[in-house]
Amino acid sequence: MNGAQDLGGAHGFGPVVPEPDEPVFHAAWERRVFAMAMAMGYTGAWNLDGSRANRESLPPAHYLASSYYEIWLAALEKQIAATGLATPEEITAGRASAPARPVARVLAQDGLEARFRAGFPSSRDPAAPARFTVGDAVLARNIHPTGHTRLPRYVRGRRGRIERIDGAFVYPDTNAYGAGENPTWLYTVSFTARELWGESGDPGGIVTVAAFEPYLEAA
Repeated sequence: MNGAQDLGGAHGFGPVVPEPDEPVFHAAWERRVFAMAMAMGYTGAWNLDGSRANRESLPPAHYLASSYYEIWLAALEKQIAATGLATPEEITAGRASAPARPVARVLAQDGLEARFRAGFPSSRDPAAPARFTVGDAVLARNIHPTGHTRLPRYVRGRRGRIERIDGAFVYPDTNAYGAGENPTWLYTVSFTARELWGESGDPGGIVTVAAFEPYLEAA
């Protein structure tokens, strides 16, 4: 989707200025939102790609006016209501008005650290050989899907080169909506700054993007 989160190459937002010694959380409520998002995601009611798609589909004015964890909270409330785990009225009231809906899994304290340190790998066995190889010239497809995508707008329609074959991974464009993991080859693709930004691009600049195979075609 062409959402408000896709800001690569956009003017008017100023430079990215890292905060020195930035804490993991700036307030206690952010820590709580993160914990709730992890616990609810663990239930299996949705997946990681579904969470990301919900955050990125927030109305642009809402998204751009919100802090990082405000976006997480808004998306979490949206997902909870959409899956029937709570009604919007219950969320607003802060209490349940009916028995809780059963979930597949509950995140417990025992084994919590080991479970999350192990991660949740999204690499999978490929269903077919990779279409491209290192050094191939490719064109990022000029697509504008209404659903979730991980292809940045600023590379669409631009020529690049395959720098690395990263393996096969869960395809977020379908997994976000429960339409299957559909393991798909992922590539590191390089684009020159001049290809992306024209004469205003750094003559020696290179931008690399992780791009799934359906995003690319032979140049």
